[in-house]
Amino acid sequence: MALNDIVAMNAVIPALKVNGKKQAIQEIAARAAMLSGLNERTIFETLLQREKLGSTGIGHGIAIPHGKLPQLDRLFGLFARLDRPIDFESLDGQPVDLIFLLLAPEGAGADHLKALARVARLLRDPDIANKLRESRDADALYAVLTMTPSAAA
Repeated sequence: MALNDIVAMNAVIPALKVNGKKQAIQEIAARAAMLSGLNERTIFETLLQREKLGSTGIGHGIAIPHGKLPQLDRLFGLFARLDRPIDFESLDGQPVDLIFLLLAPEGAGADHLKALARVARLLRDPDIANKLRESRDADALYAVLTMTPSAAA
């Protein structure tokens, strides 16, 4: 299940340098705002509100911060490989080094949940996660994220 309909080539950050969870969210919100044309503060606040409900760190070094924005007209994804792992208050207590931001239109409903499940399934695959951790440039990361499942085997 490829993600090229959600994440664009220019929405891949190969080595994001951050010192903590809040800074990571701020940096990905800034990049998402630049690419989507939406307000950075609105994205940041939406993501922080979601984190208050419980960490989006799903374990195994992976976080999927997400939220819904009324100004958005389609699903928007952004992937960041962190320069070094940070504490994300993950469910398993492990530091996070792979972050996939998912933003959805307010009325996305099931599409938002399907996309979240798709991203979680992909990133939880140990082979995919390892390839993402080993890749050093945006092109290679994008290729891993968007390859078809049969090519991933």
